[in-house]
Amino acid sequence: MSFNFPSQVPLFIEGEWQQSQSKQLIPVTNPATQEVLTQVPCATEDEMARAIASAAETFKSWKDTAVPVRARIMLKYQQLLKEHHDELAEILCQETGKTFEDAKGDVFRGIEVVEHACNIASLTMGETVENVARTIDCFSVTQPMGVFAGITPFNFPAMIPLWMFPLAIACGNTFILKPSEQDPLTPTRLVELFEEAGAPKGVLQVVHGGKEQVDTLLTHPEVKGISFVGSTAVGEHIYRTGTHNLKRVQCMVGAKNHMVVMPDANKQQVINNLVGSGFGAAGQRCMAISVVVAVGKSQEWIEELKAEAQKIRPGAWNDPEAAYGPQINPQARDRVLSFIEKGKQEGANCILDGSDCTVDGFPDGNWVGPTIFTNVTTDMEIYKNEIFGPVLCVVNVDTLDEAIELINNNPNGNGTSIFTGSGGAARKYKHEILVGQVGVNVPVPVPLPFFSFTGWRGSFMGDQHAYGKQAVRFYTETKTITERWFDDSEEAALNMTITMK
Repeated sequence: MSFNFPSQVPLFIEGEWQQSQSKQLIPVTNPATQEVLTQVPCATEDEMARAIASAAETFKSWKDTAVPVRARIMLKYQQLLKEHHDELAEILCQETGKTFEDAKGDVFRGIEVVEHACNIASLTMGETVENVARTIDCFSVTQPMGVFAGITPFNFPAMIPLWMFPLAIACGNTFILKPSEQDPLTPTRLVELFEEAGAPKGVLQVVHGGKEQVDTLLTHPEVKGISFVGSTAVGEHIYRTGTHNLKRVQCMVGAKNHMVVMPDANKQQVINNLVGSGFGAAGQRCMAISVVVAVGKSQEWIEELKAEAQKIRPGAWNDPEAAYGPQINPQARDRVLSFIEKGKQEGANCILDGSDCTVDGFPDGNWVGPTIFTNVTTDMEIYKNEIFGPVLCVVNVDTLDEAIELINNNPNGNGTSIFTGSGGAARKYKHEILVGQVGVNVPVPVPLPFFSFTGWRGSFMGDQHAYGKQAVRFYTETKTITERWFDDSEEAALNMTITMK
């Protein structure tokens, strides 16, 4: 399928696609070729103001739209997303460099959240208790809050926007999406399909830009809450600025995910899963396994892990033999390469070095080959930082207790897994580990949408997490009503008392 991408990505304001008047344009490039696909504008101050005003005005009517009507729009939307699944995946490949299979997974995981939003009637049910006192009943209802905004990263341009705006809008809010400026074409197509599904004008706005545009959303009084996925440094700014301006904020940020390998685990399953979770998506996902914690005799398996990793390579999106694609841009590639060099300088043993990776036919691609370090210690920069590339660090320990202590001392708590044949070891690990998402013989424990994405500690800032029931609570407010009605005899007796007085 060939695409004729626009020379400039449009904004979506007041229910209309429109060219920005901004003179500040950012090129969007194919990471495998450096070909400029389009340009994305940094929305002007007036355009930002109009988007926020439109969302605020539309909320007045959208909040009173019947819940089944909202659910039907989501049902139609998930149908359209499925019909255009492969098309969306191919657009995504062009601007992210992901392999086609990886891109299809990106799209489908987003569709699952939209399917969850179709259940919005049951998700927003309140609670009732009769006779909390004589003839007095008490009940709660959930109500939308107003305008929410979402700021999304480059690495999942389909899934993460779909984490946000469908649930927020299904709850009765309106939404402003600020996608990553590095890959805005996929979100644009998502919004076109949402419009086709019957979404009323104004319930969803799309603006583009950088820090200036984000700060407008963080400080504007009409914006009631912010959802963010991205780096820790940016997340800290968003959380501090948003909460300082009395907004609800949820920030899913940095990670350093460990896989504990016990000696009683299935060796081949461990190796296969480490290759996929450590190097898949070029390591550019917040749930990637980047640290292997080898316990006891499992340390002897690392040479076999190296042999399997040597069999895979990066490549173009339509290469069926490619295990993963390029880094998103040259700066990201240079950052990964700098960490590889730093690891060597720090004394880690680089048993597999992907620094000089090339791909035939794509000399300008942002390629990094599979890389493995052993003899890694927790004071090394390659351990302390989220490299966000296809780099595995191996840390050796003698016992499961040491592994748990090591992971709990890491500031992040996004995801972790343990591979073992022991139910006792698995239970101990699940109970004692201070990480929000735990896999047992599962390498990347991302929950399905009826649960929530529950990173802990340094990996999350806020109170309610993404998707699932927690997201519904984030996007709504609870109103509690205490109610009493008099029957005729009570009302007559009350009137008589008042008359006698």
